[in-house]
Amino acid sequence: MSSGKILVAQGGGPTAVINQSLAGVVLEARRFRNVTRIYGALHGVRGIVNEEFVDLTQETSHNLELVAATPSSALGSTRDKPDLKYCEEIFKVLKAHEIEHFFYIGGNDSSDTVRIVAEQAQAAGYPLRAIHIPKTIDNDLVGNDHTPGFPSAARFVAQAFAGANLDNASLPGVYVGVVMGRHAGFLTAASALGKKFPDDGPHLIYLPERVFSIEQFLADVKETYERYGRCVIAVSEGIHDASGEPIATLLAKEVERDAHGNVQLSGTGALADLLCDEIKDKLGIKRVRGDTFGYLQRSFIGCVSDVDQREAREVGEKAVQFAMWGDRNGSVAIKRTGFYSVDYELLPLEAVAGKTRVMEDEFIDARGTGVTDAFRMYLRPLLGSGMPDAYRLRPAAVPKILKAK
Repeated sequence: MSSGKILVAQGGGPTAVINQSLAGVVLEARRFRNVTRIYGALHGVRGIVNEEFVDLTQETSHNLELVAATPSSALGSTRDKPDLKYCEEIFKVLKAHEIEHFFYIGGNDSSDTVRIVAEQAQAAGYPLRAIHIPKTIDNDLVGNDHTPGFPSAARFVAQAFAGANLDNASLPGVYVGVVMGRHAGFLTAASALGKKFPDDGPHLIYLPERVFSIEQFLADVKETYERYGRCVIAVSEGIHDASGEPIATLLAKEVERDAHGNVQLSGTGALADLLCDEIKDKLGIKRVRGDTFGYLQRSFIGCVSDVDQREAREVGEKAVQFAMWGDRNGSVAIKRTGFYSVDYELLPLEAVAGKTRVMEDEFIDARGTGVTDAFRMYLRPLLGSGMPDAYRLRPAAVPKILKAK
């Protein structure tokens, strides 16, 4: 006899719309008569192994809607990267609590966790349906046209660079903005959507899909500065040299690493500072400023794509439908079906887990310092409605008198 219990958890970095997916799971699950309890795990897989559950069955629909419209992970998240032993512990807890449907909202690592747990359940003959619900601002899940969380983060990046460009035009100099993206440059590339006029920045965009050369970078900056009298630059945190070594480690005297041994790219402003120092020292440009967006782009309230909100809700709803009506585990994927419309598919977990999507060549221009119209057409509908716009004066010059000759 079925227990009717389901469990939902959130993993990895928060986004502006991840709670839409959570609400989608809970509200859609309530429509099924065989569901008796809906549990939420606090702080992802760590909460599962520690049996830190909350009963979401008792949440009101009204409060769930309010939480859905709030950025960040309402259940809390974790950076734990489960190995086989860790996943065995997860399965033990699911079995002890008679959980028969497991939904994990997250990125690459989360999809791999769902895959291993599903295999454990299958090997043990336990009736578990395990569904991965996509989420990541990096947009690097294979099999997806795009990933919930990315459009809202991209909207923020586009608007932030539009503002940085206006600032830079008022007080000309060089501006360097470092954006998240260790292996995939989608989010950094979104900076191009803030351009309106031909001389608007970002004038240069550097992505991890292309090899980065300090010498060529300085030459690009020099050329752009001489042409426009200023230069706005968007840089992915994951830029690297021909050997794959992160530029941050080549320029920095000391390198900070995270718990997984990865070079810490987002937690510091080191790369922006180092690139600014190179420009000042090698090109002699005095006004050079740098920013690291860091966590700002992930859960920025008030800058959310309505398209992203809608789709994040639907991937949660579709996950429940696939679990209740289907007979297989999988990862929900968004598929574009028209100029802008989407449908949802359930991909095999092994097709998504542990894999990383990077920007397609058709999205990056020939020089490797910008994006193509194909990318602009790809991203524009995802940013949603009501994108702000910038305008310029059309000044009629007054003839000089004292400086006429």
